[in-house]
Amino acid sequence: MDFLYTIFTCLAILFFVCVASILVLILSIYAGKSIRDPKYALVMGTVFHQLLYSNRLYDYQTEVAKKTTTFRLLAPEQSEIYTTDSRNIEHILKTNFGKYSKGKRNQEIFMDLFGEGIFAIDGEKWKQQRKLASFEFSARVLRDFSCTVFRKGAAKLVSKVFEFSLDNQVFDMQELLMKCSLYSIFKVGFGVDLNCLDGSGGGDSKFIKAFDDSNELTYWRYVDPFWKLKRYFNIGSEFLLKKNIKFIREFVDELIKTRRKQLEMK
Repeated sequence: MDFLYTIFTCLAILFFVCVASILVLILSIYAGKSIRDPKYALVMGTVFHQLLYSNRLYDYQTEVAKKTTTFRLLAPEQSEIYTTDSRNIEHILKTNFGKYSKGKRNQEIFMDLFGEGIFAIDGEKWKQQRKLASFEFSARVLRDFSCTVFRKGAAKLVSKVFEFSLDNQVFDMQELLMKCSLYSIFKVGFGVDLNCLDGSGGGDSKFIKAFDDSNELTYWRYVDPFWKLKRYFNIGSEFLLKKNIKFIREFVDELIKTRRKQLEMK
């Protein structure tokens, strides 16, 4: 009887903790968010609603945006604002860009993958990165070279789409666009052709998959309340993310070493 009593007590405590955690989560999501205040953007659900549409997330967000161009999805600590209104986009990205930082939460989420690069930092560090990038791309020779690379990338992309159309195949346009972008970035930045659009990349294909998976796992952190705990114990999605990031860094480091050797031999 004592054994059964102990089991029952443990289950009861576990049930209570789960219920209490859910109630705290719900309270943190909805409390103090001015849900019915017309001064704020319309609430169209919570960030956890995106889990229900994870297989068609962009379609879901597009459907919501068609109903209202600016809306909120509630999160435990804050509201996530989404907008397709061109006036808001110009206000945030151009007119008042300095007032809209990425914030600590976004930096924490992206830091493992992007480090202190231009995509994950704010303030003076961002300005320094931006200045370095502008210097690099202000040179006419580099601009001309970049344009040539972009044209070749676009031509490869069109050729690939044409092949699919001839074979009447279904293809992932987002994946092709990402491969085209990576081709351009690596060709301009490292002088290396990843061959990602013709499928002959070998190890390059592994890099593309690792990078794609890392992006997906990084964005998964937005709806995973336990990602920090999983990162600490190096389990689940965080284990996979760490593994992919390690491969990405080793791949890029090897490219840099190879490129340096090539330059030294000239």
